[in-house]
Amino acid sequence: MFGPDKCGLDYKLHFIFRHRNPKTGEITEKHAKKPTGSIENYFTDKNTHLYQLVINPDNTFKISIDGYVVNEGNLLEDMTPPVNPPKEIEDEKDEKPKDWDDREKIPDPDATKPDDWDENEPEKIVDPDAEKPEGWLDDEPEDIPDPDAEKPTDWDDDMDGEWEAPLITNPKCKSAPGCGEWKPGMIDNPNYKGKWRAPMIDNPNYQGVWKPGMIPNPNFFEDLNPYKMMPIGAVGFELWSMTENILFDNILITDNMATATKWTEDTFNLKLAQEKSSSSAKSVIQAILDVTNERPWLWAVFIVVVLLPIVLLIAYCCVGGGTKDAVGEQKKTDAPSPDDSEPIEQAKTTKSTKKKENKSEEEEEEEENKVEKEEIESKSKKPSKGDLEAEKETENVDSADEVEAPKTERRRRPRKE
Repeated sequence: MFGPDKCGLDYKLHFIFRHRNPKTGEITEKHAKKPTGSIENYFTDKNTHLYQLVINPDNTFKISIDGYVVNEGNLLEDMTPPVNPPKEIEDEKDEKPKDWDDREKIPDPDATKPDDWDENEPEKIVDPDAEKPEGWLDDEPEDIPDPDAEKPTDWDDDMDGEWEAPLITNPKCKSAPGCGEWKPGMIDNPNYKGKWRAPMIDNPNYQGVWKPGMIPNPNFFEDLNPYKMMPIGAVGFELWSMTENILFDNILITDNMATATKWTEDTFNLKLAQEKSSSSAKSVIQAILDVTNERPWLWAVFIVVVLLPIVLLIAYCCVGGGTKDAVGEQKKTDAPSPDDSEPIEQAKTTKSTKKKENKSEEEEEEEENKVEKEEIESKSKKPSKGDLEAEKETENVDSADEVEAPKTERRRRPRKE
């Protein structure tokens, strides 16, 4: 028998072969040891896997899954029960002698009990230094009948017996150190030694643990080539499962390693490549689950490393998001602050005055441009004889004005940006 087996939470990979006793013809099953590593993932990942068993002529064997060795050993050394029986066995008819002494230690026969050893001393004695506390109420019981309790109306003395009120804690004992009969406490007895026993010494007659004698095994045989197993006449499956979608195919039994390798390349490797291309790579979450299944303590590491920083970040954002910078908001919206020296109305008046000044400056600039334009147009026209005479008269008048009045110049006022 060879192949995977899942029973509850136990994951196994069996290798069992039948061996015939050459002397008696009896057939027994030989079981390989269990794999040392975990093989649970091969049962739970729902992927196609290749299980291989290789038995070599030197009696060694290897068990691999998808080409990875998970178990190996020797048919003569690592099978249970062993292939070859022991050469000697215990004599079932042998009996332990009556004078056999298997006591490793014995009481010292020369030891005597000391004269001052008193076995009657008790382990505990009354504390001689104990004193009754002041205010102790000797005449008051710890519990008293409840004075407020009343006998039920359906109580039948003949059927239920004499009615008694339930007990409650004596209220007088709550303020006192104690109630009832006072007794001193018990302490360890310094003179207590217990029952005397002689000390143990090595037994001079000790003979060791008795075992029955060994005799030659009448059924002994030696098969040095167990790899030459019984012929395989058929292949079958031993199935009992409640898990769906379990498939088996491509079973090969061969004595040629090259044939097995070629068959693996033509079947399993192609199917494995197809599965990898059709399905996405294993997610990080699935990888974490696979690791934590083998090492559950890693959950604590993931919580501290991953979840804790996220929780702290969320807490920081939620707490810090509620505050606003008031000064920044005033600068963005030009809103007046409470300590502004200029009232709001005065600020509005100042803004309107500035707008009027800018407007008057623009009008003056337009008039100057208009006058300059007219002068240029008048110069470009050809003056007539009458115009020249009028111009002379005007120049005379202007010259007289220049004498009487100081000379004025019109300059273009620079425009405010």
